[in-house]
Amino acid sequence: MKQQQTDGGARGAVFAPVDSRARVDAVVRRIGDAIELGLLADGEQLPGETELAGRLGVSTVTLREALMALRQQGLVTTRRGRGGGSFVSLPEVPGDERLKARLRGWSTDELRDLGDHWAALSGTAARLAAERTEPDDLLQLRRTADELTHAEDAAARSRVYGRFHVELAAAAQSARLTREQVALQTEVGALLCLVLGDDEYREEVADRHRAVISAVQDGAHESARQLAERCVRESTTRLIAVRLSL
Repeated sequence: MKQQQTDGGARGAVFAPVDSRARVDAVVRRIGDAIELGLLADGEQLPGETELAGRLGVSTVTLREALMALRQQGLVTTRRGRGGGSFVSLPEVPGDERLKARLRGWSTDELRDLGDHWAALSGTAARLAAERTEPDDLLQLRRTADELTHAEDAAARSRVYGRFHVELAAAAQSARLTREQVALQTEVGALLCLVLGDDEYREEVADRHRAVISAVQDGAHESARQLAERCVRESTTRLIAVRLSL
């Protein structure tokens, strides 16, 4: 059984109180997005029902309905008896052809618009992080950048890539930016499998991420913003190129 990790930064945003509207759906989306992004690890045990309901600001009845929906989606499994509870079940990434079919559902204009939104989020997060963080606040970002260097397959790389941008928003100390980045990554993250299978590009992205971290640590907020935006725009350009080839 994997030990539950200390919550903070991007993970902390996962368990922050949900919006009062459509609370079951909000809980399902919050936890489901976190699982698909890799913010919650495969096999990780979720907090107990009473604790989790309290942290999310919902009733235990609402939480149980949400966990049932997550089980039906294959994102959570439940074990009974001693040592039981609810555990994360990482979903399989769609196959290459299914990803291409999903990408065909996007027009090039829509992908450019998505890229603009993503660049604005990540650029702003990097700028704010450079203004607000201390060097010790960047340890998780550094670990994630290193993890990308060693990620073997495109699915793992896409999750780590998306998680980096979520953690960058968390380093900006903005809960709203973090939630926006989580939502965006779950929308586009799997598609990045189509461009991150290339080892050379994986190394290029890892170098860009390390450059963002260095700029943030140096307090070079404008440089951090530009570097984060450039990283996103390059990925968007590559996705558009794949879309045009289909």
